[in-house]
Amino acid sequence: MTRKLQTIGFDADDTLWHNERFFKLTQERFEELLSDYTDKSLLHERLIAAERRNIGHYGFGVKGFVLSMIETAIDVTDGAVPGHVIRNILDAGQDMLAHPIELLPHVRDTVDALAGTYRLVLITKGDLLHQERKLAQSGLGDLFDDVAIVSDKSVDTYRTVFGRQSGGVEAAMMVGNSMKSDVVPAVRAGSWGVFVPHDLEWDLEKADAPQSPRFREIAHLGDLPPLVAEIG
Repeated sequence: MTRKLQTIGFDADDTLWHNERFFKLTQERFEELLSDYTDKSLLHERLIAAERRNIGHYGFGVKGFVLSMIETAIDVTDGAVPGHVIRNILDAGQDMLAHPIELLPHVRDTVDALAGTYRLVLITKGDLLHQERKLAQSGLGDLFDDVAIVSDKSVDTYRTVFGRQSGGVEAAMMVGNSMKSDVVPAVRAGSWGVFVPHDLEWDLEKADAPQSPRFREIAHLGDLPPLVAEIG
């Protein structure tokens, strides 16, 4: 008898390992650097607006974040931002790229438990080299049957990635911490979508949960194997 589930897709950042907290720490550092020029809350709004504008140009990840910080620094200072501030922003970005990987709780045991029985696919967006480096450092690389580092996550993305797996999109599940990127488009594509909340959420990744029988929410990845067994 063919299982309902044959493929399980995992998001990477803040699903398998910590990521957003480094963005938050860098943003706090950025706000301190420019505290003499504008209010922190206004600076936050300007930075988010710059990130939203620039996603189409730079994509997701640290490099686009750094460029958006530099653009915001130039804008809020009317072009008078000191060179040492730009240098500090660049240093902060390099620190983010070099930060060691720290797996979230239950990740290793869960991925180990599902590997071999199901086809595991890592689906992540961001800078290609940085995501490849993080996967290598995580120690999880050998457990995944396929890796897709994409520019964005859309309905077409899941149809393409899951469509090339055994069973196709209907026999696939996407697991991640972003309702907007990991869950909603996967469910719309015809797959299962499992939301795993993270304490920190990027403003641009917020969305309402889908109203679908193929949507599930779990407290942490340790709850995934029982859910997978329940679905069958």
